[in-house]
Amino acid sequence: MIYLYTNKQDSNNCILQNDWYFNLYTSNESFTKEDKELIWQIDHAKLGEDKHIETKYGLGTVRNLSSGCKTLLNVIKNPGKVVNADECGQNVLDILFSMEGISLYMTRPERIHIKEDVKICFNNADVVAGSKGYEHWWSKEYKRRDLDDL
Repeated sequence: MIYLYTNKQDSNNCILQNDWYFNLYTSNESFTKEDKELIWQIDHAKLGEDKHIETKYGLGTVRNLSSGCKTLLNVIKNPGKVVNADECGQNVLDILFSMEGISLYMTRPERIHIKEDVKICFNNADVVAGSKGYEHWWSKEYKRRDLDDL
C-alpha cells in the first residue's frame, strides 16, 4: 500500500523540503549498492566512496543530485516519514509508485502509470487501485476543491 496525503502534514514525521532535508541529513548516511544504482538510473551520476559524483557535466557532490533523486533517496532512507513528491519527474514517480509501504505528499496529480494491483490510500480514508483509481480519486478531489472554492 502507498499512503498518499494531499493535505499538508504538520509534524516531525514529514519531509516537505527535500533538498534541504537531504543536504542536511540524508547525504550524511551511507549509500548502498542499490542506492548507487538508483542514482545512476535517475541522474546518470556515478557515486564515489567520498560522496562525490561524476556526470557527463563534470564532478560534484551528492548535494548536486536532482531534486527527484534526492526525494527518492529520502523515501528510501527515512521509512515511515511522509515525503513531498511534488518536485519529482516521471522517472522518479514511476519508481515511487512501484514501491510498497511508503508515504507521500502531493498537492496535484501527475500522469503516472500505476499497476492495477497497487493500492493507494488517500489521506488515511479512501483506498483505490491502479491508475484508474488514482485518476478517479483526483477528479473527485478537484470537484470538491471547486465546490469549496479552494
